[in-house]
Amino acid sequence: MAERALTRLRNLLNLEIQTRWRERAFAGGVAAFCERWAADAKADAVQPGLLQEILERLSRYADAEGDERARLLNSLLDLLDELPPADPALENVDRVGREPARQPEAAAAGGQVDTESRTAPQPSPQTGAPDLPNVLGQPITDLKGIGAKRAEQYARLGIETIGDLIWHLPHRYDDFSRVRPIADVEEGESLSVVANLRGFSERRFAYKKEILQAVFSDGSGTVRTTWWNQSWMKNRLTIGKTYRLSGVVGLYMGHKTLENPFFEEIGSNVVKEGPILPVYGLTAGLRSGDVSRQVQQALRQGLPSLQDPLPESLRSHHDLIPLADALRQIHAPDTPEGLDDARRRIIFDEFFYLQLGVQRRRQEIQHLNAAPMTVDDELLTEYRAALPFALTGAQQRTLDEVRRDMARRVPMSRLIQGDVGSGKTVVAAGAMLIAAASGFQSALLAPTQILAEQHFRSLSKLLEGVELPGGARPNVTLLTGRVTGKEREAALAGLADGSVQVVVGTTALIQENVDFATLGFVVVDEQHRFGVGQRAAARNKGGESAVPHLLVMSATPIPRSLALTVYGDLDVSVIDEMPPGRTPIKTKRFLPTDRERLYSFMRRQVRDGRQAYIIYPLVEESETLDVGAAVDAHARLSEEIFPDLRVGLLHGRLKGSEKDAVMRSFAGGDLDILVSTSVVEVGVDVANATLMLIEDAERFGLAQLHQFRGRVGRGGHESYCALISRVKAGIQAERLTALAETTDGFVLAEKDLELRGPGDFLGTRQSGLPELKLASLSDSATLHLAQEAAQELLRQDPDLGSFPLVQEKVERLWRGHGDLS
Repeated sequence: MAERALTRLRNLLNLEIQTRWRERAFAGGVAAFCERWAADAKADAVQPGLLQEILERLSRYADAEGDERARLLNSLLDLLDELPPADPALENVDRVGREPARQPEAAAAGGQVDTESRTAPQPSPQTGAPDLPNVLGQPITDLKGIGAKRAEQYARLGIETIGDLIWHLPHRYDDFSRVRPIADVEEGESLSVVANLRGFSERRFAYKKEILQAVFSDGSGTVRTTWWNQSWMKNRLTIGKTYRLSGVVGLYMGHKTLENPFFEEIGSNVVKEGPILPVYGLTAGLRSGDVSRQVQQALRQGLPSLQDPLPESLRSHHDLIPLADALRQIHAPDTPEGLDDARRRIIFDEFFYLQLGVQRRRQEIQHLNAAPMTVDDELLTEYRAALPFALTGAQQRTLDEVRRDMARRVPMSRLIQGDVGSGKTVVAAGAMLIAAASGFQSALLAPTQILAEQHFRSLSKLLEGVELPGGARPNVTLLTGRVTGKEREAALAGLADGSVQVVVGTTALIQENVDFATLGFVVVDEQHRFGVGQRAAARNKGGESAVPHLLVMSATPIPRSLALTVYGDLDVSVIDEMPPGRTPIKTKRFLPTDRERLYSFMRRQVRDGRQAYIIYPLVEESETLDVGAAVDAHARLSEEIFPDLRVGLLHGRLKGSEKDAVMRSFAGGDLDILVSTSVVEVGVDVANATLMLIEDAERFGLAQLHQFRGRVGRGGHESYCALISRVKAGIQAERLTALAETTDGFVLAEKDLELRGPGDFLGTRQSGLPELKLASLSDSATLHLAQEAAQELLRQDPDLGSFPLVQEKVERLWRGHGDLS
């Protein structure tokens, strides 16, 4: 065990030599490192005399300079090289009769440490957890320096306990172990540099906007930094001092620029110094350095009571580091390799618990009862004949799969994946017809009122030409928050007495005061907008005797290789064929200098009777900045660029009713141009919209860009998507190129996986699954490993009763997301 701590020290000493003795290998500085490493070394049974000698030499290193630092490092390496090889037998003898300060987490949690884990991967049962102080559940105000005001700031990020703070993981890192000269960095590339502040200035613009600009130099060149509406930051700038800077390089009038970069003064105590600095999600009043320091305090107080839920044998088999080590490294990486190990452990855990929940939910569904629904072929033949178009082969195949599922006594759980405009609703309408002909009601849940109204109109048209057995036509009704008075009373009465066969609505459908006579089929549209718990609540409306069949529709394709893994509780149908006659949307990349030309083209489109969108991105993960950008842009566009046109504004801080009003105005033709953030409604049909202009397109994921593009081209008119971006190289540029080259969502999904970029085509926000902090579908290898491990554990113990820590973790993770008992 001693070898582990000494090997880690040897690696850090070598890294410190490579970085020219600048104390960059020691996260938090030498003193903080000594404190952490000494605790680890004692736990790993490093001999006390050796430990004291190492710490004494390291303590002198902090005050030494130049050649003296080099000599101390080399003397430490010589000391380590002179040690005899570790003898496991002697190491065990040395530990006899001694209770270590730090045990492997499975043992600390009361579990059995499987000494043959490498050759016997079957997890060992956990026998329960010891009584440990629940430090992780204590309020963050128990930490030094966090009072009521700071706690309120953290609460805005959902952080209330010490455990919450520990799991507030960095969203990126600035790697100062690989510093590059400013002169060598091109536009669109990441820059991490140590530079001197040459000067700064502050200006005010119209629309209450302030700009703080500064010029930094590292001797090879200069970079201009810009901070919008953050004038308070000038108090952190001192001309002549040296700072670390990090961000993506832009180019403006021949000058290299950084917008809202990370920066800190060298030698300040704001951020714990190290070669790889964590960057955290923030809110007003919080600085990354403050968060970093308080996270380290939380780790010191909270990790001793952390219990690792994964059995030690499972960790060993998959070569995973202990959870406590992973959390230390994820917040303060010693090396890039240490960060990789930490990320791999946490990503594995997220996928593992996700898969356990998904597979257990599938097991539960298989034990439920549903009403079998069968119809004669003649009814579906009549339905197809009444349609104004022929079904594609993919639509017919999917309808056949749904029909077979609905004929079984086990409730259907099927996902239909289909690109924007592929005709998923036509398949859902056919399934609703099967339910109605079998004497059952159907409900379609849409995420917003305006989408519900759109589906109501579509289903009414699709089903109006078909007669049910007995001669009646399906009665379709709408039930949303906007349906009130006698109209609402009639809808509720029709659902309760069974005279309404099909209802379309929002979450209002799953309220307790909505009663169904015979609900047998539920459709959920745009599934990433609904929580799994909401879908489960809709299912419960079927009564106690039978569970409704469930059909989920998603316009977000994911690679086929991952569909079954992500949707382990759903069977998957793919509509991979577009109806004939749809004109492909012309997509092209543009530079910011092309903006005026695009505005002229937009004006011509409006003059021809068409409409357009302009989308603005989220800036630095701040909703306030996001909204501010859109509000400012709307003011400039409506007052200066298009004063004679009707320009609307849509953003996330509007109330739901206000958003609906804006979208109704746009859909009704009362607006020519809609300026929006990324909240622009997915799925809303505005047949007259022909131009989608996306600002700073590189900031969006490929899935979002593809969805935005799908908002135009719905009415048969030639349509266009313009991607404005200054990025010329890297993964972001490749994503934009891929979007310009194809309109096939499944091709784009595969490309996104191949690029392994941050904009993965399906995150848990889009799937309704529990939130994942690090994992994305681009981590496919780890995903499959976790899936196999989950299957093995469930084969060994379907109820997880022998693994109480795992069981508790899964149930806590899925609480509010599914049907887990």
